Amino acid sequence: MFAAVGFVVLLVMVFGGFAFTGGALGPVMEAIPHELIIIGGAAVGALIIGNSATELKAMGGGLLKVFKGPKYKKQDYLDVIFLVSKLMKMLRTEGPIALEPHVEDPKSSALFAEYPRLAADHTLVNLIADTLRLVVVSSGTLDVHAVEDVMDNAIKTHHHEVESPHTTLSSLADALPALGIVAAVLGIVKTMGSIDKPPSILGAMIGSALVGTFMGVLLAYGMVSPLANRVKQVIDADGAIYHVVKQIIIASLHGHPQPLVIEAARSGIAHKNQPGFAEVFDGLRGR
Repeated sequence: MFAAVGFVVLLVMVFGGFAFTGGALGPVMEAIPHELIIIGGAAVGALIIGNSATELKAMGGGLLKVFKGPKYKKQDYLDVIFLVSKLMKMLRTEGPIALEPHVEDPKSSALFAEYPRLAADHTLVNLIADTLRLVVVSSGTLDVHAVEDVMDNAIKTHHHEVESPHTTLSSLADALPALGIVAAVLGIVKTMGSIDKPPSILGAMIGSALVGTFMGVLLAYGMVSPLANRVKQVIDADGAIYHVVKQIIIASLHGHPQPLVIEAARSGIAHKNQPGFAEVFDGLRGR
């Protein structure tokens, strides 16, 4: 929603400011479609050259995230604390054998089924199940620091994969000013071919060519670069839930008391989604 408002403010202030200071919008509006054909076409071609179909699809998904915002809310963070805490309690009180069915087949697990939004995130489920499967098959002999390294590597790999929309959009933002210059140079070439025309016509043609440079810079720094930045913000926000999972599992394997485990989980959550200590503790006692 804020992204849409931002686009409106950007266009109104740029073009409105130009008109307010006495600029004629007519020639600019007339030139924009022609310049966008060159700049936009070149940008699409560059994207196709530099990216696979998977990365282009991911970029589309990343753009949707700009308008949807982060996927996980406060209740989801509460739920993941409850889910992983239940699994760790089962490991501690009932042993690996009781835990094994839940981590071997999470889709059939009654515990995972209690949290359908979390169960729909395959990366989250695999992070929990794969880590606890290691603990089950090792019969509790794994070094906790080794488990932490494995989880860190899994989170890092996932984050690198989902960050591709940000990388793609940032590269596009870097290229757009140069593509705008390409459009402007072509406009100048066209103008030079009409050098025998009256000054009024030549002036209009030169102005039209310069719109290419203007559009390249505006698209790069006014639209695409902010979009890339927002995509990264959303990706980072969504990735916080995986660190919550890691903190609970690692703190529990270290044998820390539950209050410390809860605090370890809460500490990595942004304030707007961070549940209160009593809220988490009371919820765990009631489950």
